[in-house]
This record gives sequence, C-alpha cells and structure tokens, in this order.
Amino acid sequence: MKHLDHKIHAQAHAELNGTPHKKWFRSLPFLGPAMIAAVAYIDPGNFATNIQSGAEYGYLLLWVILWANLMAMLIQSLSAKLGIATGKNLPEMIREHYPHPLVWLYWIQAEIIAMATELAEFLGAALGFYLLFDIPLIWAAGLTAVVTFAILSFERFGFRALEAVIAALVLAVALGYVVEIFLAQPNPVSIAKGLLIPQIPDTHALYLAAGILGATVMPHVIYLHSALTQNRIQVDTEEKKQKLYRFTLKDVVIGMVFAGFVNMAMLIMAAATFFETGHQEVASIETAYQTLTPLLGDMASTVFAMTLLISGIASSVVGAMSGQVVMQGFVNFRIPMWLRRIITMTPALIVIMLGLDPTSVLVASQVVLSFGIALALIPLLQFTNQAKYVGSLVNTPLTQKVGWGIISVIILLNFFLLWQTFFSDTIPAGH
Repeated sequence: MKHLDHKIHAQAHAELNGTPHKKWFRSLPFLGPAMIAAVAYIDPGNFATNIQSGAEYGYLLLWVILWANLMAMLIQSLSAKLGIATGKNLPEMIREHYPHPLVWLYWIQAEIIAMATELAEFLGAALGFYLLFDIPLIWAAGLTAVVTFAILSFERFGFRALEAVIAALVLAVALGYVVEIFLAQPNPVSIAKGLLIPQIPDTHALYLAAGILGATVMPHVIYLHSALTQNRIQVDTEEKKQKLYRFTLKDVVIGMVFAGFVNMAMLIMAAATFFETGHQEVASIETAYQTLTPLLGDMASTVFAMTLLISGIASSVVGAMSGQVVMQGFVNFRIPMWLRRIITMTPALIVIMLGLDPTSVLVASQVVLSFGIALALIPLLQFTNQAKYVGSLVNTPLTQKVGWGIISVIILLNFFLLWQTFFSDTIPAGH
C-alpha cells in the first residue's frame, strides 16, 4: 500500500508545480494531517467535560467550545506552518534554539502533559469497552492496548493508510453524534443563545470552561501537527511553501470543523437530554450512559458508548504518535513504541485499580492540559513571528496580536484556577 503514498506525493507536487488536477480533487493530496490533529479534539476528555457542562449548565457554555475551536484553527495552522517553513517540528526547534536546561524542563512538562493526555484517552476507550460489553475495566484496558497497537501497525503500509484509518474513525464519531442530536431534539433558540452570549455563572462553571479549553486546544497536538507537515510534502521555494500552506489551511479548517461539530454536539446532547429533563446530577460518563436508555432508548446509549470507544482508541493512537515526537524532538531519543505505550498506560491502570471515579479523573486531566497550552504556544509564536525562521510565511501583525491575546487569556485563566484551588475558601463544586 506504500505505492499510495508515492502516488499522492506525486499528485501534490504536480499541483504545486502548476499542473492542477480537476477542481474537486485539487486539495485531496494535501488533506490528512489536520484530521489526525482533530482526533485529539474529540477524545474522551471532551466527553467528560462536555457532558458535565451540558448536564449542569445546559447550553450556557457552548460559546466556550466555539471560541476554543476558533483558537484551535489558528494554533493548528501555525503549527502546520512551522513544519512546512522549517522542515522541523516544534520540539526540534526548541531544542536547537533554547538554552539546554530550558529544553529539559520543556521536555519534562511535555511528558507530563502527554501522560495526562494518555490517561484521558486510554481510560475513555476502556470505559467504552466496559459500557458496551459489561466487562471489568481492567480487561477493557487490555483490549484497548491490543486494538491501539493493531491500528498503529497500519503505518507499515504507509502513512496515508494510517491517516485513512484515523479519518474513518473521526467520521464515525461525527456520524454517531448526528444520530444523538436527532434523538435528543435540542432547542435551537437555546443553542443560539449558548453560542452567542458568553456566560460564566459561577466558579465551577469556570473550572469546567478551563476543562473544555484544555480538552479542545490540546498541547500535545500542537507539537504533533508540526511533525506531521515537516516532511510530508517537501518543497524547495518560498512560492511553493506559500501555496502548500494555503492548501494546508483548507485541511485545518475541515479538520477543526469536524472537531467543533462533535464537541458542540456532545454538550448539546447532554443539555437537551439531562439538563432540560431535570437530570442535572448526571456528571459522569457511566451515569450518562445508564440514563440515556430510559430517556432516549437503547439506540442512544449504544451509539454513545460506541463513539466513546472509537474516540478513545483513535486519540490513544494519536497520543502515542505525539509522545514519540516529544521525546525525539526535545532530547533526540527514541524508545520502541510498545515500551512507550506501556509507560503511558500505567497512570490509567492505576486509576482503574484504585477504583477512582473515571469521569472526575478525566475532567481533572483536561484542566492539567490547559496549563500546558501556553508553554507550547509561546515558542510556536516566537518562531512563526520571525522571518529568519519561517521566511515568507512569517505571521502578519494581526496574527501576532491575536496569538499573544490567546496566550494572555489562557495564562490568566490558569492563574485564576490555581488561586481558586489553593487560596480560596470556595472550592469549585457543582451547584
């Protein structure tokens, strides 16, 4: 199947060299990396934060998903730009241009973020197996590991084959939520208000908003996207790099639109099904699954569990890929994929064996992730803001201002969460 990689690569170069294909097929050779990145935006951590937000606050936090997704479009386009312009990924650029002690600190925090990410993804897939087949969580975790390894093995057939498998999984999750929305029959007026009117009614809502942000703008995929584009289609002139980047922007928009739809659909389903029927106490994935059957029927709960399982497996695959990029990029060291999977599975296995509440752990992991966003964004903006690194693809003044604005908002939110958690008498809790 590797001949497919060569064929698509040849089509991409023909397009960039001025031999265009038919209009409908011109963008096809350039699609793929953003769909892999999109998987990280619809992982089980999103299930946890969106379901809890929708059940407790109805449609009020929909605007957070909308703005987080717009942020994600900008951030992922900058990450893809860095790979195209430099031929290197973000961790490699940090290793080459930052002081050595700072590089090691970056690597350590990135590994912590990777483990928090893998915790959510692996635990979510195990929950999907558990809910669908009523098997112990520890056995479900073993199944998750086996299936993840099986999907990763597709890479030996060429990277486009792995991209195709992951894209199919993303489409399956999106289709599942089309069904869920149809069954839930949400209120369109309430959806519009939730999207257009920003509201944070209390500190617990702010905690969940931080979780939504952490689950949507994922730090590890900021590192990964630059690696996905750095050598995928190699070009040798500034003109071709600009043209390649324009096609890549289409890929980013398509991938993030899919991710945004799924995230909004999760919250809308929870709001319509639980909040509007007086089931605001539904704050866990397991309770949501059990409550869906009497409210919407067996089909709704089955589709819910299947989408959770699919998203967990797909995002676990992407998480493993990100982990390799982080380690290789920051410290120029690689370990076998199976060993890395065993290491990153460990926190999830500990959670299962200790009997901790999976949904609470998932939400907390997403808040942890929000603290890594700024640390990934600062060097990304620094490099893409300077022509000496990215040439003609340097950020416009508007992009620079918006980028620093996003970082400022994230840092302020994180400081508020730290203050609220450790120095305030009011501990974030559901209302």
